[in-house]
Amino acid sequence: MFVCVHNAGRSQMGAAYAHHLSGGAVEVRSAGSAPAETINPAVREAMLEEGIDISAETPKLLTTEAVQASDAVITMGCGDTCPIFPGKRYEDWVLSDPAGQGVEAVRPIRDEIKARVAALLTDMGVEVRHLS
Repeated sequence: MFVCVHNAGRSQMGAAYAHHLSGGAVEVRSAGSAPAETINPAVREAMLEEGIDISAETPKLLTTEAVQASDAVITMGCGDTCPIFPGKRYEDWVLSDPAGQGVEAVRPIRDEIKARVAALLTDMGVEVRHLS
């Protein structure tokens, strides 16, 4: 599960990479503590450059049930709003916020998320596939 405040940028990129790099082998969720209306357009454009279309995704509200159903919870700037349950793997990734940024500023954030997701999947024993 990938969580950020608005579920419009970082967590959407994390979820998309987890799905694509795992070849669909893992169930992926994303949510936000205060979801936006739509996905950040610069994030959508940056992901399209990678061949990943997230235009059909919509920001979702973080729920206790979604966290309970997840093995790993990756937070990206949501602070203390993310509920914590024993036995879950938690990581807080400190990343720049793409809100209000152009695609040029989003690319390095996207690339950092991709690298971290690949490392996370490898650490969890999931085969990482390369994007074509």
